[in-house]
Amino acid sequence: MKKTWTIIIAVVAIILIWGISNYNKFVNAQENMTNAWGQVENVYQRRADLIPNLVAVVKEYSEFEQGTLVAVTEARAKATSTTLVADEMTEAQLQDFENIQDELTNTLGRLTARIEDYPDLKANEQYLTLQAQLKGCENRILTERQRFNETVQDYNRRVRQFPSSIIASLFGFEKRPYFEASENADQAPHI
Repeated sequence: MKKTWTIIIAVVAIILIWGISNYNKFVNAQENMTNAWGQVENVYQRRADLIPNLVAVVKEYSEFEQGTLVAVTEARAKATSTTLVADEMTEAQLQDFENIQDELTNTLGRLTARIEDYPDLKANEQYLTLQAQLKGCENRILTERQRFNETVQDYNRRVRQFPSSIIASLFGFEKRPYFEASENADQAPHI
């Protein structure tokens, strides 16, 4: 009888240790995903912070079409007012966020195209520096989105793999959405 209880206690202990270990792996994966999302937001914010400087330089060096500058400012305001929480976001929320960011990217593209008519501005050192910084931001955005997708992949794999899927369902860990290419990503933007 004592041997039976020892075996039962050992089995319960093993299951308990396995459960705690898997739960902690989910917490770590979730924290990695939250950190990666924070980096995505960080680079989007950096881009948003550069835009007022770009608009100011463009205004200073040209009699620029006011509508384009207003559109950039409005798109920036919309982009900076939208926030998501990594471990609570849904597919629809991520898609809305991405659509808003795409709108800002397209508006910046229109601004850059209009600047082509202003050779003095294109040669201005301040403008060239800001343009290089914005280009760097766009590259960082792509990199951080890729890193975010990698952490989401790791997290989602844990949620779906057996036997860790048991712990996931017991504690409410659910699959999270990836960044995906927007609907018209295969088409060049209209400027």
